[in-house]
Amino acid sequence: MTKTRPETHAKPVNLRIREDVRMLIDRAAKIRGKTRSDFMIDAAYRAAEDTLLDQALIKVDPESYRHYLDILDGPPSGEGFARLMNVPKPWQG
Repeated sequence: MTKTRPETHAKPVNLRIREDVRMLIDRAAKIRGKTRSDFMIDAAYRAAEDTLLDQALIKVDPESYRHYLDILDGPPSGEGFARLMNVPKPWQG
């Protein structure tokens, strides 16, 4: 039996973009210390992940869902919340 391995060789993707868009991408890529290609690949990858995650469907039984809603509807509490609320605010000097 042979195992399939993911393709490790990069494949070209050709895009036509307006000059102003290319210049904007180049400026942003330079700030991040990336090439235009790496910047665009990273941005497209994140957008693809976000899109797919937005489509995730989680199924739970009614009791678990009700418990989840109760937690969301309840007031925030706990040591972490109290500590957060007592931290000096940056605008308060």
